[in-house]
Amino acid sequence: MYLLGYDIGSSSVKAALVDAESGACVASDFYPKTEAPIKAVCQGWAEQNPADWWKYLKEATASVLAKSNVDPVEIKAIGISYQMHGLVAVDKDRNVLRDAIIWCDSRGVPYGEKAFSEIGAEKCLSHLLNSPGNFTAAKLRWLKEEEPETYAKIYKVMLPGDYIAMRLTGEICTTPEGLSEYMLWDFQTNSPASFLMDYYGFDAGLFPEVKPTFSEQGRLTKEAAAELGLAAGTPVTYRAGDQPNNALSLNVFNPGEIASTAGTSGVVYGINDTVAYDRQSRVNNFAHVNHSADQTRIGVMTCISGTGILNTWIKRNVAPQGIDYAEMNELAAKAPVGSLGVTILPFGNGAERVLGNRQVECSFHGINFNIHNRSHVLRAAQEGIVFSFMYGMEIMESMGLKIDRIHAGNANMFLSPIFRDTLASVSGATIALVDTDGAAGAAKGAGIGAGIYRDNREAFGTLKVLGLIEPASDRTPYLEAYARWKNILENNLR
Repeated sequence: MYLLGYDIGSSSVKAALVDAESGACVASDFYPKTEAPIKAVCQGWAEQNPADWWKYLKEATASVLAKSNVDPVEIKAIGISYQMHGLVAVDKDRNVLRDAIIWCDSRGVPYGEKAFSEIGAEKCLSHLLNSPGNFTAAKLRWLKEEEPETYAKIYKVMLPGDYIAMRLTGEICTTPEGLSEYMLWDFQTNSPASFLMDYYGFDAGLFPEVKPTFSEQGRLTKEAAAELGLAAGTPVTYRAGDQPNNALSLNVFNPGEIASTAGTSGVVYGINDTVAYDRQSRVNNFAHVNHSADQTRIGVMTCISGTGILNTWIKRNVAPQGIDYAEMNELAAKAPVGSLGVTILPFGNGAERVLGNRQVECSFHGINFNIHNRSHVLRAAQEGIVFSFMYGMEIMESMGLKIDRIHAGNANMFLSPIFRDTLASVSGATIALVDTDGAAGAAKGAGIGAGIYRDNREAFGTLKVLGLIEPASDRTPYLEAYARWKNILENNLR
């Protein structure tokens, strides 16, 4: 018995086939092999053709079936993870009306800011737990105002994962977590946020039916099955945006548990059991995959844009030419904790929400030409990235989150001992390094939704923990370095 998971990203689509009993991934692949194109017709815009996602999905499916030699009738459920905050619009014949406006498109910003101002911060934050910002609802308002002819033809609007589910099953639906990505979930009433729909002038009929995250959301049609080489009638039983799904993949479901990634940008995603928000809206709040009216589970997310991209810049411009990341980490380790006072603010990849959407830029501080060398700069870069994570985590803690354990995939910046040790020691949390990915997680989510697993403990009981990183016995030098970093940052923000 097998489970199939898809991860619909903006750079590729990945498929993973998981043995339901052992929890092992028996085959996985992704397409395209080079990064998928993003169209930028105007500055700040970012669009993709949803038909391309379907094409990549077909290629990835064919590959995992060929690699595994699994009989498609043995695949008992399908799960979907997807890039968050995108907007797909279809007409009554299910035809896509225009390219999808994806997560990194900023055209919705002024519409979200205007809504926040006119509706009021208290109403928005207490009900949505966020500013309407640049989320999907604001993008749809842009479409309504700037492309009225297209808007008039819309039958339904969907998130990228909803679109893929429609192609698989013919059904159009979403989840509470999905509507919270639109910024259209009211956490006070646990229902769609009609007040924001009314403000933007949206007919509620434009939005899909809401179904539980773990539930049967449709069955594979004969047409889709024929295209994909799968068995007609296979149920789709789980879907979630990529960051909630990443948390699920790392078995992060309950208060005090934190999921983190550190690629080009970095994310810390924690679970809160109270309806709380940051009054400055410096972090994002979404319904987590197991949120319900009876069980509050809010995913609180801080995103740092300048994460791995800083480390890559340092490798390209500061490290000795030709060394790899492992060798660069060894060189950085020659410097002591705190880098003898060298401090780097890593915010050189655009505005940071955690800083109130200010563009602070990257800056280097405290360099003494007589005592510092490459190793201090290399270490300070990694420490600066960690400290930016900690800055966001302090905001999360002020909202009531207790951070005692961080779950992370063994990839990207988490491959660095300096990065891992610094994060564990400055936060005081144990880091569990886990062998998984989003597509495999979506497959296991489908197992929960199909009733194959009783709960997440059974679904992820076989998850392989590769190692535990404990805080240093003496955290003082880490905390002193963070205090210095934070003081420099706050002076820059004045």
